[in-house]
Amino acid sequence: MPRHLLEIDDLSSTELDMVLSLSTQSSEELLLGKGAALLFEKPSNRTRNSMEMAIVQLGGHPVTIRPDEVGIGKRESTRDVAKTLSCYHELIGARVFDHETVSELSSYSSVPVINMLSDESHPLQALADLLTIKEEFEQLKGLKIAYIGDSNNVARSLAIGSLMAGVEFRVASPKGYEFSKADLQRIQSVGGHILQTGEPEAAVEGANIIYTDVWTSMGQEKESVTRLNDFNGFTVTMEMLSLADPESIFLHCLPAHPNEEVTQEVLDSSYSRIWKQAENRMHSARGAIAFLLSSEEV
Repeated sequence: MPRHLLEIDDLSSTELDMVLSLSTQSSEELLLGKGAALLFEKPSNRTRNSMEMAIVQLGGHPVTIRPDEVGIGKRESTRDVAKTLSCYHELIGARVFDHETVSELSSYSSVPVINMLSDESHPLQALADLLTIKEEFEQLKGLKIAYIGDSNNVARSLAIGSLMAGVEFRVASPKGYEFSKADLQRIQSVGGHILQTGEPEAAVEGANIIYTDVWTSMGQEKESVTRLNDFNGFTVTMEMLSLADPESIFLHCLPAHPNEEVTQEVLDSSYSRIWKQAENRMHSARGAIAFLLSSEEV
């Protein structure tokens, strides 16, 4: 049976370490002469480029598929798409609106399925984040992450991955944008400590990593005015960073909306590791693919 990566805790803590280790190694051409299907319902700069290049580095041929070419769940059932693509490819990546879509793909696929983003989770981003942090601090255990903003899919996957790696996770969100009880239960099921607060300063105090994401994600454009008002006071500024550990770093999954969730000054500051983080999307994707292709479900 194939191994799938739909959320980061589809890996064990030991396997997470293995993926991060594989991410730093040169390719072994595990996909030499083979294809990898990349299904996109939502467009992306980093996801498409990082996944295509990770596949190329493993010797494979990426086939990127636009939503109008398949019409997954509309023109053709998700079941049939999974079975068809499994005939040609060694793995399927899917960037979708509804997490159920990628879950259904994995149910019918005979090859590994990788969630390249859904409304619930973004495991590839979390892997890139943890790889960036590990490279910076040469360790993960014992560090403190402060996530400022919407408790969204990016925050959820990063929280799970952080606790798996022994990192303390703090999240500061305005009322109505916190993790749900179900999300908190899922996150805390892997162990570790999470602090949820409505005060950004409380989360940032002494933190090693300060992280934020856009306040209005793709598909939420109609909520933009409301969200800008609700997130007032949650902008990551140089003043806010001064509360963190002196050797702290700033991360953002990008694209950023300068002077909304973070100031341009912070993005351009010596704290910022956003471009290394973006590069690591490719390396961590390569590590994840290499792990899945060389693993068998127990």
